[in-house]
Amino acid sequence: MIDEAANRRNAALMIALLVAAVYFAIRTALMLAQTGLETPALPVHVAGLVATLGGFLALLNKSDPDQRRAFLGNAIIGLPYFWLLALFLVPFLIVLKISLSDVALARPPYMPQLDLSGGWTALMDFLSQLDFENFVFLTSDDLYWKAYLSSLQIALIATFATLLVGYPMAYGMARAPKEWQATLLMLVILPFWTSFLIRVYSLMGILGNEGLLNQFLLWTGLISTPLQILNTKIAVYIGIVYTYLPFMILPIYAALEKMDESLLEAAEDLGCSRLEAFWLVTFPLSRGGIVAGCFLVFIPTIGEFVIPSLLGGSGTLMIGKVLWEEFFNNRDWPVASAVAVILLLILIIPIVLFQRSEERARQAGK
Repeated sequence: MIDEAANRRNAALMIALLVAAVYFAIRTALMLAQTGLETPALPVHVAGLVATLGGFLALLNKSDPDQRRAFLGNAIIGLPYFWLLALFLVPFLIVLKISLSDVALARPPYMPQLDLSGGWTALMDFLSQLDFENFVFLTSDDLYWKAYLSSLQIALIATFATLLVGYPMAYGMARAPKEWQATLLMLVILPFWTSFLIRVYSLMGILGNEGLLNQFLLWTGLISTPLQILNTKIAVYIGIVYTYLPFMILPIYAALEKMDESLLEAAEDLGCSRLEAFWLVTFPLSRGGIVAGCFLVFIPTIGEFVIPSLLGGSGTLMIGKVLWEEFFNNRDWPVASAVAVILLLILIIPIVLFQRSEERARQAGK
């Protein structure tokens, strides 16, 4: 019992030292990025980093082999969570902090209401005077809600269109001979070898009034005058489907490729036609890939900026364009951050609700 209690104390102390070392490392990196080597507090933070990291390594050395292996194993498992913390939660908290600030003629163009250097007193003052002025402002201007609704509409339609195009392609790849599947997979991934911006610009050349598509339709005699495709929502849908199609194909292909063929044979032995076997066996088993593909397309599409700007023109309203205007033209970072926070909530809430419904369905099936 004494050894177990000591091991727990050592593990807790090692975690505390590791967290402190990460804190000092982040603070040191920020100081070097902002003011370079001239920061007076820089030596203190470097010394803190060295001391905490040295203490952590010393404790790790003194611990018994079993505890060391367990701690290192847990640390490796925890790396993805630390990655999410560093690259998602921390930036989100920074954006949230800016959204609760006031706009100002400064660099950066906002006046923080929360000064972390003030300690606990500054935090309590901030909480006592907390207001959501920038969020309230969004409700008073129809532009933002129209942009949200338009983005949701475009993202939903584009995701459904991508599914309609991507599912047959993924199904064909999964049913192709094994020697062809690697080649087909490479052809799906091939567009990623080209810059995203270059691909969108190439679509401008294809969809324009003098583009390849109109020239082909005129040559075949199907139309007598060029179609206005560029600078419309149709062009935006085409651009999104073309750009994000691999994100839909790959997870569906992965789900279909590992499906047991004997299930289809059993369904046909029980009297199902090929179409019935597809709807009763293949489609339900590929549901996980469909859901993953839809999320991978829908989430980046709803905040898309490049495609609606280049292909949709000024008439296409999406929240990504509004964010660009607020950040870089209006220089209103607090309002832009509030827009981004609401957009993130719009994306997170459905995902959480879907995960809960899936969990309830799994528990009900047990």
